[in-house]
Amino acid sequence: MSTDRDLQKKNAGYRAAEYVEDRMVVGLGTGSTAKFAIQKIGDRIQEEDLDILGIPTSLETAKRAKAAGIDMVELDEANKIDLTIDGADEVDPEKRLIKGGGGALLREKIIAYNSKRYIIIVDQSKKVEKLGISFDLPVEILPKWNEGIADCVRRLGCETELRTYQEEVYRTDNGNNILDCDFGGIDEPEELSKELNSIPGVLEHGLFLDITDKVVIGKEEGKGFEELD
Repeated sequence: MSTDRDLQKKNAGYRAAEYVEDRMVVGLGTGSTAKFAIQKIGDRIQEEDLDILGIPTSLETAKRAKAAGIDMVELDEANKIDLTIDGADEVDPEKRLIKGGGGALLREKIIAYNSKRYIIIVDQSKKVEKLGISFDLPVEILPKWNEGIADCVRRLGCETELRTYQEEVYRTDNGNNILDCDFGGIDEPEELSKELNSIPGVLEHGLFLDITDKVVIGKEEGKGFEELD
């Protein structure tokens, strides 16, 4: 059954897919909103005979892109990424993000960093005034010494929980673990980013700062979206 949020996600994803042009290399995000963009890009390839290469941010995305008829390459095989379209778990008014709910944050950030243009697509529920209030910050860590690394992260003022899936410790596509960190709101994301990056064993975190060019927010009424540049 379709929901209001599904419609918002679809409208955001379809709008972002309009920015894809012939002969582009496109980073393809992970998650329930990005899947709509992937679907629409696949449709446009068939309808407009576009020559598009996709770079998937996860194994899940690679399967979706293949099913949509999108040819794919790995980052090392491409000399550019023209555009990346991805979702987010939270977006604040300054286009700062929390990502990583789907467990692909390390690859997502590598691809985002190497993209000429980075478009985020979300539904209305992902808009927040302050990061870290409604969603815990994911931190990807080495799959050893979990408690030692978690203790270092907790010293920054949060509670941590090692992510599990089906009663097993969750492993990312890279074979790493994730700590979900509840800061009760993040007052200074840039400072927290630096502090997390300084902890040995922390491989990456879900704060995406000063990297987003455009946010497309799905709506149900009007033209079906709003954009934050």
